[in-house]
Amino acid sequence: MNSVINNKINTISQNKTWLFVPATRIDRVVKAFASGADAVIVDLEDAVAPEDKASAREALQQYHDSAGYQPIWIRINKAGSEEFFKDIVLCQKMPNLAGVFLAKAEQVDDIESVHQLTNLPVIALIESAMGLYQIDSMATAVGLAAFSYGFLDLCNDLQVQVGTPATDIIANQIRYQLILTSKVHQLSSPIDTIYPDFNDEVGLSERVQLWSQMGMSGMLCIHPKQVAVVQQALQPTNGTLLFAQRVVEEYERSGQAVFKIDGEMVDAPVIERSRQLLAK
Repeated sequence: MNSVINNKINTISQNKTWLFVPATRIDRVVKAFASGADAVIVDLEDAVAPEDKASAREALQQYHDSAGYQPIWIRINKAGSEEFFKDIVLCQKMPNLAGVFLAKAEQVDDIESVHQLTNLPVIALIESAMGLYQIDSMATAVGLAAFSYGFLDLCNDLQVQVGTPATDIIANQIRYQLILTSKVHQLSSPIDTIYPDFNDEVGLSERVQLWSQMGMSGMLCIHPKQVAVVQQALQPTNGTLLFAQRVVEEYERSGQAVFKIDGEMVDAPVIERSRQLLAK
């Protein structure tokens, strides 16, 4: 991959909030960026009815060519579908895109085809049992930057009953598989799925703390009001920051590999975690 693509991929892990905008409402793109979202995804797939896709592509092209354009990501339709090829042609006409989300990714060849045809980084959305089964293979795809997943689609395909204790078990298993595979194949950390109830700030904050503690990089958002909640939930407490600062200062002062802070044993992993926290 060329340096431009590599630079785009390297910035992905810094994006914490990814906000969806339906391609039928291009006027909302400006508002989406104004919300403080790190990245905006214009959706040409599920958010657009089949009869509206042509006009949505036209509106998207006009936005890209406008003076006020800001780089966006596009979620395109499933590889091999009639709409997929139309989406690819559109992407080829818009060289200033940030990248592509490939819906319902299932094969390494599909990811590489998108990258080769658009010269853009690809984020693969895992939304089926087959896609989840194939993640280790897809992780080798040239042009792949990261994984995300559509949990409700996965639940439907796996026949998981949403809203039950089983839901959380399956969701965490999916997160674990994506995190491990991404790490082994040196991809950006995966992006967590949407939180559907955009009025539930407490539940959203709890979800953010879960995936961030697990090592995921960011989250898909479906409403501008979710952006601030996610960002706030990711902020470390003053106590956590103070402890990290004391750890680093003591290590730099003493040079010891193992020591205590307030009775808590500190060793290499704690020192490294403290450095990472302060660097953020």
